[in-house]
Amino acid sequence: MTAEYTVQGNIALITLNNPPVNGLGLATRLAITDGLAQAHADANVKAIIITGAGKAFSGGADITEFGSPKAYQEPNLLSVILAVEAATKPVIAAVHTVCMGGGLELALGCNYRIAAPGCNVALPEVKLGLIPGAGGTQRLPRALGVEPALNMIVSGEPVKSELLAMVPGQQLFTRMATSAETLLAEAVAYAAEVADMRPLPQVRQLPSRHPQGDAYFQFARNMVKGMAKNFPAPVKCVDMVETSTKRKFDDGMALERETFINLMWTPECRALRHLFTAERAASKIPDVAADTAQRAINAVAIIGAGTMGGGIAMNFLNAGVPVKMLEMKQEALDRGLATIRKNYEAQVSKGKLKQDKYEQRMALLSTTLSYDDLSDADLVIEAVFEDIGVKEAVFKELDRVMKPGAILASNTSTLDVNKIASFTQRPQDVVGLHFFSPANVMKLLEVVRGEKTAKDVLATVMSLAKKIKKTAVVSGVCDGFIGNRMIEQYGRQGGFLLDEGCTPAQVDKAMEKFGMAMGPFRMSDLAGNDIGWAIRKRRYTEKPDMKYSKTADLLCEKGRFGQKTGAGWYDYVPGKRDAIPNAEVVKMIEDHRAALGITPRKISDEEIVQRLVFSLVNEAAHILEEGIANKASDIDVVYIFGYGFPVYRGGPMNYANEVGLFNVVQAMQRFAQNPLDDAKFWQPAPLLAKLASEGKIFG
Repeated sequence: MTAEYTVQGNIALITLNNPPVNGLGLATRLAITDGLAQAHADANVKAIIITGAGKAFSGGADITEFGSPKAYQEPNLLSVILAVEAATKPVIAAVHTVCMGGGLELALGCNYRIAAPGCNVALPEVKLGLIPGAGGTQRLPRALGVEPALNMIVSGEPVKSELLAMVPGQQLFTRMATSAETLLAEAVAYAAEVADMRPLPQVRQLPSRHPQGDAYFQFARNMVKGMAKNFPAPVKCVDMVETSTKRKFDDGMALERETFINLMWTPECRALRHLFTAERAASKIPDVAADTAQRAINAVAIIGAGTMGGGIAMNFLNAGVPVKMLEMKQEALDRGLATIRKNYEAQVSKGKLKQDKYEQRMALLSTTLSYDDLSDADLVIEAVFEDIGVKEAVFKELDRVMKPGAILASNTSTLDVNKIASFTQRPQDVVGLHFFSPANVMKLLEVVRGEKTAKDVLATVMSLAKKIKKTAVVSGVCDGFIGNRMIEQYGRQGGFLLDEGCTPAQVDKAMEKFGMAMGPFRMSDLAGNDIGWAIRKRRYTEKPDMKYSKTADLLCEKGRFGQKTGAGWYDYVPGKRDAIPNAEVVKMIEDHRAALGITPRKISDEEIVQRLVFSLVNEAAHILEEGIANKASDIDVVYIFGYGFPVYRGGPMNYANEVGLFNVVQAMQRFAQNPLDDAKFWQPAPLLAKLASEGKIFG
């Protein structure tokens, strides 16, 4: 059973027990209604308490039932709450630790609510592109007040129970317990106190009103529209809370349900729900069991104190893990330390970090100029120049000094991890940990699994990623792994579009309108155009048949490497990130076009978006086929968290599914007819062709 029924004296206790967060799955919902019936049938029972076992009251819907018939099967959550409200004996919710989503809606259906301090309370449905669907938009404004309720519903963020208890006039928590430990005893005493009190109070009977009425809701709607322009749910949250002030309770409930179901089928909601499950699924590796023993990581060493090394170090310092940084020269160490201090000081000055926390973090950081000082580290991460010769020298030294069982990681973004592992006598301990820049900010971590990487090494680094608040995705070994291998095709298409008639600004604007954080040319300027240049020079010898536009090489020959030089595809003013179009760059592109004898044509935003996004999709299909990525959803996670792909589109693979794979293949066949494009590349990957012909989608 996922809820237990017990009786203490004349108080019945229904304890939700469906770890980890007591999700309200079908079995749990049935157990609640059965418990209520049992309590009513027992003449000795005077009151009923609903609480949660373990580390939650309830986190709401059971995510394992998402999209399955069980999610809607009766009794659904609305029916459970109606059964609670129909009780003829008082029902008390005893909430602690986590009370979110359907869990909070269930508590709001009870007659009384006693809360332990420190309980995280939220209605987070907006983060899945939805509104609360079991009365949250109608009951919370009545219990807590319109403004605080709307703030909670629109943000989806958790608020501590003791802060909510301080809201003037609130009836969300009718009592606060002294502590989580004493909650149950206090709830039993409270139940005994109210056992004979009638009538039974109901949140649905409370008024919902705002003194400014229409003016307040119009202001709220304007604010929300400005902040959530690509998401329909937040504005609907405002509409529904307004409904609670204008309509009868049952009418409001009917409208909430209708709105919830309509939102469920929007592409934005599908994208957010896809991402929610994709992010959780990314940590699961098919052949590495969840209970694989892990290695202890109590100290970390980092080779290189540059931008990347410093950023990586901050992740571990933030998580309370001691870090030792190595450099070849003292001035490089001093520079690296100064940058880390500057980053932390900026957080302190903005009030995002307390001074004592900053000092604690810096106290965990030490430096050295000698490899021999690293021998105690459990994990070492190399963040040196992206050159195989440099990596070889580093890994031979690490092999010499690191203790047995230490994990040896490379932050390489493109190089062969198997080759790097071969520089050591312990390839089973070598793994790629590709952090994204700036490493202390970006959430994505590509974990590159070498041919010989041990399973316990993988299990350890995946768990460590969670500790340092990263979303980790496993990739096999290939040039560029998942993200950079795909982005190369995206960049190639950008170059062909310049040859055919676009300007960098036109391409970037089209992609930013589509929702990308940055278009390809602004992104290249940020990363450094010289990085792409180095890769292309390698390609010209390794893959001479691979076609590129020459415009990017011409740009680099002018020394326009991007933001770091103040000039790339755009001009940059010191201290600002604004991309200012440059007339000389546009002329350079036009002259190159003329030299090739190409007559420019007008290219639509739709063509720009399709060529760039579908190039990602086709390369990703090859990556899946080769087993470089475990599943399509992992690729979406990489692109959302590492490359600024719009969240509300759910990643390139989810977007392709939404467009329809048949339509994607049709567009690719059109692009293959373009003599200035790369016809060979536009042959659909066999997996993509197969799925499209069978009317299927990426799983």
